[in-house]
Amino acid sequence: MKLRPYQQEVAKAILESIQEKKGLTFSVEIARQGGKNELSAQLEVLLLTMFMAKGGSAVKCSPTFKPQTVISIMRLKERLDDFGFAGIWSTEMGYIVKLGAARQVFLSAEESSSVVGHTADILLEIDESQDVAKEKYTKEFRPMGSAFNVTTVHYGTTWDDNTLLEEIKQTNLELERKDGIKRHFRYDWQEVAKHNPEYCAFVEAERDRLGESHPLFRTQYALLPIRGGGGFLSSQQIAQMLGEHARAHRRHQASKVYAAGIDLAGESEVVEEQILARPGRDATVITIAEVISPAGDSITKDPHINIVEHYVWVGRRHSDLCPQLVDILKNVWGCSRIVVDATAVGESVTSFLRQALGSKVIPFKFTQSSKSEAGFDLLAAINSGRLKLYKQDGSQDYRELMFELEKAKSVYRPNQTLNFFVDPSDGHDDYLTSLALVVQAAAKYVPRKAKGQ
Repeated sequence: MKLRPYQQEVAKAILESIQEKKGLTFSVEIARQGGKNELSAQLEVLLLTMFMAKGGSAVKCSPTFKPQTVISIMRLKERLDDFGFAGIWSTEMGYIVKLGAARQVFLSAEESSSVVGHTADILLEIDESQDVAKEKYTKEFRPMGSAFNVTTVHYGTTWDDNTLLEEIKQTNLELERKDGIKRHFRYDWQEVAKHNPEYCAFVEAERDRLGESHPLFRTQYALLPIRGGGGFLSSQQIAQMLGEHARAHRRHQASKVYAAGIDLAGESEVVEEQILARPGRDATVITIAEVISPAGDSITKDPHINIVEHYVWVGRRHSDLCPQLVDILKNVWGCSRIVVDATAVGESVTSFLRQALGSKVIPFKFTQSSKSEAGFDLLAAINSGRLKLYKQDGSQDYRELMFELEKAKSVYRPNQTLNFFVDPSDGHDDYLTSLALVVQAAAKYVPRKAKGQ
């Protein structure tokens, strides 16, 4: 078995528990792409070999059948071939791999999956344990090994302090303090990098791109859990966004590239009779940014984003506003990319803008997943120093933007997604949302390359 020293340490502990029938439960945190799945696959090959005459079943579950369980099945088959078992192993029902009398069963831990009835008497593996529901594990998977006091392994990376993996980890650390038996294994990116220089270079680039405090870097590579929710941005992050460039009101040079992010007020929030005061109203906000391609020696390929202008309307119907939006985006700024909130009523506005301005208008529909991605991208742009605001100009726009940045909150969900918002009791998040959308617009911009001799 070709395993790195830290993988060998885990494998030896698991094998000892199986052979001596200790029935221990282990938690294994390995930085993303650090070899967790390879460790699991090679361990499965070894156990199938050890039990091919005696027989028995090992069970492995993953948060989803496709793609996670399918990938695990394919990896095991490939490793069996690598170890010379090609033509000897077989499959049953598409999710069981057999070698002699030994069986490796692969199951999905999705809420709707039906798994009751399976038994594990060799090993029970929980892959990406941080994404498996506690109730599903406790009621349906944990009992699979009860008759044989089976050894159990939880693999994954950290997320917040409420996941199944974190719960198992804390229990293991407490047990270690009592009896000295090592049950929790943690190898962050620096440990993995000791054995893989290419991996080290990749993760260092990710750290520069995302920032060391980015939730994904902290959890996936540094293996540091997120402590619940709280403020979306720290005072240091807000300070890092403060730029030195002046606010602009129109495009100054034809060679410059501009992008726009548009957060649309809902039609239900708009009235014809009067323009209502800002405190109680949703607003349509456009954020304009200059997009600057990184220098050739830059540590990141992502562009720099200088916010240069804001537009805001309260109490304007979309139908009345659309011609003005087209004029601003086309004639005043000549925007190369425009990302528009196309959720619900925003779909009709987006359609109008696409007809008027073409494919440079990109619809963005807010879902749990897409908003999470936008939040992570916004944090990456801030942490890497690529996103800068125009310098303080005493305007209401600037004050409202800073207010929303300071009041913004975050919630980290168990499925490793993020929500960011301003609590309605505190105010609005129109400028914040528009800012996140302009980051999306800048990220999608690909500068044209000159052709010719």
